Amino acid sequence: MQRVIDTHTTLQAQASRAAPLMSLDEAIEGLLEGTRGHVITERETVSTFDALHRVLAQDVHSALAVPPSDNSEMDGYAMHAVDVAVADTVLPVSQRIAAGQVGQPLQPGTAARIFTGAPIPPGADAVVMQELCEAIAPAREGEFGSVRVRTVPTPGLSIRRRGEDVPFDAVVLRRGSRITPQAMGLAAAVGAATLQVCRRPRVALFSTGDELAMPGEPLRPGAIYNSNRFTLRGLLQAAGCTVVDLGIVPDKLDATRDALRRAAAGADLVLTCGGVSVGEEDHLKPALRAEGRLDLWSIAVKPGKPLAFGAVRRSGGETLYVGLPGNPVSSTVTFLVAVMPVLRALCGAPPQGPRPIAMTAGFDWPAPVSRREFLRARIAADGRLEIYTNQGSGVLTSLVWADGLIDNPPGQKIARGDRVQFLPLPMLLS
Repeated sequence: MQRVIDTHTTLQAQASRAAPLMSLDEAIEGLLEGTRGHVITERETVSTFDALHRVLAQDVHSALAVPPSDNSEMDGYAMHAVDVAVADTVLPVSQRIAAGQVGQPLQPGTAARIFTGAPIPPGADAVVMQELCEAIAPAREGEFGSVRVRTVPTPGLSIRRRGEDVPFDAVVLRRGSRITPQAMGLAAAVGAATLQVCRRPRVALFSTGDELAMPGEPLRPGAIYNSNRFTLRGLLQAAGCTVVDLGIVPDKLDATRDALRRAAAGADLVLTCGGVSVGEEDHLKPALRAEGRLDLWSIAVKPGKPLAFGAVRRSGGETLYVGLPGNPVSSTVTFLVAVMPVLRALCGAPPQGPRPIAMTAGFDWPAPVSRREFLRARIAADGRLEIYTNQGSGVLTSLVWADGLIDNPPGQKIARGDRVQFLPLPMLLS
């Protein structure tokens, strides 16, 4: 019996060594090819207040010029520049204009007390900040007094021009872009009370494994808490998805097949973690082949070598399937670099992720591997990157510690002071 087991193990190892590794770019290309025909076409109108993390289904045009009129950049005095030929010129103050008020045409040879954001009155072409002016009290009640201007202004000084931020009818947000808090503010600034967005992708998530337990339950011998369920659920929510959480599925073929059918019925994507190996208790692989189709790839990245992709049959079609590796860091990194392009493509957004930022390494990495590596790193106090000491695929604390990932090419050594490519974690989810 031992000899049979040893022979089987040897064959597995030989098959693993013989299997060619696919580059990450090739894997993403294959994922996106499989996503074609599954793009979500349903659109929704949502309040701009509630649009965070949604994907725009149409361009947003400005309904007005921003700012809508020439206005003051700061608190000070509006004047006609030619009226102040020398420093310390004294001008009578003819009016006071606060933000939200519209002033009268400026009388020649006078100034207007003006506040930040207030419209520039006709006849004025410069604003001098109050720190460069000296207010002179009025002689009689009801007058505005005078101002001593201690500098010689130039036309256009401290004036924000009409439309200098956004011209009328300009496209301010493009279809396919993900709404950020600052994008919400820009949409509001151009008068967009509602936005047309793609329906949220529905992603069915489940875990397989009799060893898995939920926090709060007693941890029996041999069991582990199901951290991947929480991490992946959070990543999906941060990516703007609706999560259909099917929980933990027992290590039984019929239970796994049933879970796949239930997951596929109402989802755009089925996502699982672990369980696609060749062990006797790994039932996802035969279950997927019975309920749909499956490709099992070995991709040349670290962490995150195994990746499964396919589809599950359902009434009237099929639902996409992605299976991630089971180690916590591997599943998270693979989600960020491989699943996020699929989610973007499902919403009709450009699948390309963020561009890496060139930064300086504050560490040495003298023994790289032959696979493309994603090193957990953060920005140190001196502005350089430092890496977590233990880069193991099971070290979940490294992801909490890190600000992002260094995308290191295969076989690339890193010396202190080298420039490296850095991907901040929030950008990977955008």
